[in-house]
Amino acid sequence: MQFETQEFRAEARFQRVSPQKAKLVLDLIKGQRVEDALHTMAFTKKRVAPLVEKVLRSALENANYLSQERGLDVDIDNLYVKQAVANDGPRMKRIRPAPMGRAFRYQRRMANILVTVAERKRAVLATTVGEDSTVVAATPAVKSPAKKAPAKKAPARKPATKTAAKKTAAKKAPARKTAK
Repeated sequence: MQFETQEFRAEARFQRVSPQKAKLVLDLIKGQRVEDALHTMAFTKKRVAPLVEKVLRSALENANYLSQERGLDVDIDNLYVKQAVANDGPRMKRIRPAPMGRAFRYQRRMANILVTVAERKRAVLATTVGEDSTVVAATPAVKSPAKKAPAKKAPARKPATKTAAKKTAAKKAPARKTAK
């Protein structure tokens, strides 16, 4: 029996922040549980953080609403941020006055922020009884912390010995003659 993971998304378009700056904040929450991501956004000091938090809350509400509407069995506490992207939006061309009657052009960038949440996959435990297979329990899969490979010891280095540099003899300045 295969469980299909349902995804829920929310998008904020034409936001007055450059995508590069928004990506810095979005990278903080990718892969996190929704609850942890909301806490991260609450304490992030970037200007775009409240906006990202609003989009994340919208995706969470979309998950809640659609699961009730479609009769899906979605555990809201088991959701995580599957995707968090800031794409380029349209650019506003502006002109800044420059010296000697000239004008410099610059662009005000906009971003389209997209956040997708999904439920963690469930592992199915099955036992075979005779010819048929029965499902014992469906448990949520828990990510185990990545096991680190044993650290390799660096080969012991020999203590660095400095070779005494030969000093060149200082040149003597010719002696001054005193006035008689």
